[in-house]
Amino acid sequence: MVPMGPLLRHRLPLLLAFTLGVLAGCDSESDVLFEVTVPPETPADAVLRLQGADPGLGGSSGQGLELVSQGGRVFSLKTRLPKDEALTYRVWMSAPAEQVALDASGQPVPGQTVTLTKKSQTVGVSVERWGPPSGITQPQTVFVVEVPEDTPQDSTLYLPGNQPELGNWDPGAVALYKAVDGRHALSLSFAPGRKLEFKLTRGTWETVERDAQNNDINNRTLTTGTGFERVSITVEGWAKPRPPIPPVLTGDIRYLEVTPSNATLKPRKVIVWLPPDYKDTPTRRYPVLYMHDGQNLMDASTGFNGEWGVDETAQQLVTEGQVEPLIIVGIYNTVDRIAEYTQVPAAPQHAEDYPDAGRADLYGQFLVEELKPLIDSTYRTRPEGQYTGLAGSSLGGLVSMYLGMKHPGTFTRLGVISPSVWWANQNIITQVNALPGKLPLRIWEDIGTDEGDSSQDTTETVEDAQALRDALVAKGWGVDTDLKYTVVEGGQHNEAAWADRFDHILRFLYPQPPLVP
Repeated sequence: MVPMGPLLRHRLPLLLAFTLGVLAGCDSESDVLFEVTVPPETPADAVLRLQGADPGLGGSSGQGLELVSQGGRVFSLKTRLPKDEALTYRVWMSAPAEQVALDASGQPVPGQTVTLTKKSQTVGVSVERWGPPSGITQPQTVFVVEVPEDTPQDSTLYLPGNQPELGNWDPGAVALYKAVDGRHALSLSFAPGRKLEFKLTRGTWETVERDAQNNDINNRTLTTGTGFERVSITVEGWAKPRPPIPPVLTGDIRYLEVTPSNATLKPRKVIVWLPPDYKDTPTRRYPVLYMHDGQNLMDASTGFNGEWGVDETAQQLVTEGQVEPLIIVGIYNTVDRIAEYTQVPAAPQHAEDYPDAGRADLYGQFLVEELKPLIDSTYRTRPEGQYTGLAGSSLGGLVSMYLGMKHPGTFTRLGVISPSVWWANQNIITQVNALPGKLPLRIWEDIGTDEGDSSQDTTETVEDAQALRDALVAKGWGVDTDLKYTVVEGGQHNEAAWADRFDHILRFLYPQPPLVP
């Protein structure tokens, strides 16, 4: 055995003490991995931090340690923290905006506590939703969208729909942001019970979502709730070029180009359907039905979302003797459709969304003083008011009701189809109530049960339509005599739904045998 030198014998206690101290220090700390699972609407560029009172969770700035994205919805960080101590921490977002973790009810999540008991340990954390430090009390709807693989990386997604919050169907107004895991997201607040209709686009209707086979899809729908809801959407594909839809027109179709004398109204096209015997009976004169949104009536190649099939339906009913032979005139709309189809400006809360509304009087003047005389001089019509009708859907239904009351000597047969009674806080009902008495109008009014169900004034509803019916009845109209009111079970707010009931509308407004003047 080699004898120990004096110096080594002197230092040995110090070395032992140091070693034991190091070992004791290691035993008192834990290498911890925090794994944080975030909600799918978390922004892709989010900066997330984990912060606590312990110096090991403070970071150099005291704001906490920055978590690192691991792909998908997981962020993580590694640090060393004391063992066997209750440690309190919180997870928060410092960018792109300061947000804190909230619970399902919208209240900030209090600091969470963990006690580390192992030399190496993993702590899993889940964030339900994000929000401001004060929390969220109003209803919140979060849209989370998964896109197909062929979506261009630089794409911005938009959510157009039937509410001002959704841009009133402007395809490039309401943008989503890029979220984690390759998704896109958007958070909006709606009053409870709103019936939403919407689609996804990449900024234009030419880039609207379609199914995987490049077919058009129906509007997505959602009735908003009272609290927090996350709506997951999967886009199957985006619109790709496809062969133009060939015009499928039935019967004798004519076109006119019309420029209103008032420069406020834009030039427009007019489509005219003539009855089957028009050429063969040169002395016969015909009643006329004027219809709004003319490009959607007879030609799918020009329709917004298909066509009504007005030409096919009228051709069949007239040929079979189910309706009186008539002429149908479709007036194309313009970019000023909302302005021309509304009788008064928008309600104050929506004035910014519809700044040019309330031009129905001007539009009606064009119909009465310019278009109708042109039609009467060009075709063999029965120009008297008792033979002349006016019909349309949605705002077109609203303006038909209004112009029928405004010009009862010109239009006496009204197709008030899915009317936008909500406009300007139900102003059309106010106008009916102000009538001195019943007018000589034969009115078809209808609504579908799936068009809307809300107390808000931004969507068509069964309750609104019924209120209009009740106002007309109070003025003397008789249900099933000169007022036909129909609630269509499952009826939606689109061209296909209106096509399904156009035959009933024609039979009521232009029955065979003809109405006795």
